[in-house]
Amino acid sequence: MSPLVRGFRDFFVSLKLTIVLLALSILLIFAATLDQVNLGIWAVQQKYFHSLFVLWRVGDIPIPVFPGGYLIGGLLMINLVWAQLTRFKFTAKKSGIWLTHIGLIVLLLGELFSGLWQEEYMMRIDEGQSKNYAESYRLNELAVTDVTDPDFDNVVAIPESRLSGGESIQHAKLPFRIVPKIYYPNADLTERAKNPAGSAAPALATAGSGLSYDASPLPISYNDKFRNLPAAFIELVSPEGSLGTWLISLQLKSQRFDYAGRTWRLDFRSKRSYKPFSLTLLKFSFDRYAGTNIPKNYSSRLKLNSPDGHDDREVLIYMNNPLRYAGLTFYQSSFDNNETTTILQVVRNPSAKLPYIACILMTLGLVIQFAIHLVAFMKKRRAVATPKSAVP
Repeated sequence: MSPLVRGFRDFFVSLKLTIVLLALSILLIFAATLDQVNLGIWAVQQKYFHSLFVLWRVGDIPIPVFPGGYLIGGLLMINLVWAQLTRFKFTAKKSGIWLTHIGLIVLLLGELFSGLWQEEYMMRIDEGQSKNYAESYRLNELAVTDVTDPDFDNVVAIPESRLSGGESIQHAKLPFRIVPKIYYPNADLTERAKNPAGSAAPALATAGSGLSYDASPLPISYNDKFRNLPAAFIELVSPEGSLGTWLISLQLKSQRFDYAGRTWRLDFRSKRSYKPFSLTLLKFSFDRYAGTNIPKNYSSRLKLNSPDGHDDREVLIYMNNPLRYAGLTFYQSSFDNNETTTILQVVRNPSAKLPYIACILMTLGLVIQFAIHLVAFMKKRRAVATPKSAVP
């Protein structure tokens, strides 16, 4: 083995590397905990733990200042696996250590997979209404819909990230291009008629509802209780020329226009995740303690409508009693003040069972290793306590 390869191997199996990585993880958790006051839980997770590096911005330039959770966790897993394969031979006496280390590896993988694949949406349903899609809490999209056919909508959904990138967007189903002009991650809309000083200047939009509104940027909010309301000015460009500049925002209703003999609709909305089944809200109940307005329980009775009708049934969702179906978990999250609209939290986490498996493996490994050492200790004590027979 060459000195370079040996040095590379010794670095990754080093106990010093393990200690350094654990110290860095403690510092990372400490910094994230302090910054949570400013950013909120979700933003802290993305900045500190679901990243290779923690970035600070100097002007418009992001500069890495500290290793992120993915980098520390990845190096720690490599260190653990490599040390396990090179330093610990698999024997009966080491079986507990092997199980404990395997459980730790499964735990690290579970966190990685959750960060990459977990989805979290909400489903708002009115009594008597059926829905086959859930909506994102934070992600948005521009939906360009061909509504010419009254019985069928042909939708092209464009992620918000494409609008913020500023590059021209051409889709095979659209006879025009979408050219983002201005994008605000959070914005305030004001009616031009109510702002005489601002209405003297021409509107940035030249078509649609944007003719009556001005959009001004707001600081991004990291409060988990409040949602940012992004807005953007986009230009629709056909082969014949511009179809106008449009203001799109979560605060505006649908906007329609005609082109190429068809009717189109623009909606800037929460990102949707469609499902092959639907839920119908039959009844929402909000129970209070007798004689008070203190909430006791709230629940949703729904009808599950599966594609083939095989799984059709009524379900009751209430606190600590979610519906699990098709790899999704539906929790009773909230409701509207009218008490006829339920809000369900919809979660998909393919690796949800990995932390439980990891805990079982680590617990079993520690118990086995403790039992092995206990038996060896008792044998040693017994040997010391038993006097040797005299030699003639």
